[in-house]
Amino acid sequence: MPKGRILDEAAALFGRAGYDLAPVFDGSRRLVYDCGPLRLLILRSSDVPTYVSHGAADVGIAGSDVLDEYGHDLYEPLDLGIGACRMIVAERADRPADTRSQIHVCIATKYPRITHRYLADRGQTAEVVKLSGAIELAPLTGLADRIVDITQTGETLRQNGLVVVDTICQVSSRLVVNPAALKLRAERISALIDQLEAALATG
Repeated sequence: MPKGRILDEAAALFGRAGYDLAPVFDGSRRLVYDCGPLRLLILRSSDVPTYVSHGAADVGIAGSDVLDEYGHDLYEPLDLGIGACRMIVAERADRPADTRSQIHVCIATKYPRITHRYLADRGQTAEVVKLSGAIELAPLTGLADRIVDITQTGETLRQNGLVVVDTICQVSSRLVVNPAALKLRAERISALIDQLEAALATG
């Protein structure tokens, strides 16, 4: 599971499904926790699909943004409806980019693959610069004209003088399963999926 807000929301969902994840919140810095029948690995969100696809974990929770960007071959049985946000295009409110002119446009993002696909779908061209964090800083320093990033409330954008000019997609967290693990441990994994599905239906 990823750290942060998604872990908090996932723990509530798993609790409704009959799985107690309380040990994860013991205040320690451990990365592996035994929670009854589940052993949890706490990872960066972008690493979850890699662990699952390589068989280091059978099941994981990953944002649809990460799954779309990295394209792992995983089974996605459930949209968990947690970690909801949207992927947007934003620019400086005081310096809008003119994408219709021949002026060079640069976009900074953690999601180059999604950004290139977005541009191709609209017949637009731009230089895409990959960053790992603090994406909002790129237009403020002149590194880029626009950014592609995820936002929940838009507050960070507003505080940095940026405005949303387009929404690419809605983002939420999905349950992802290693296809080989599903065959080897079908009964246990199917039970987990069924219990989470029931929790979603009653939540």
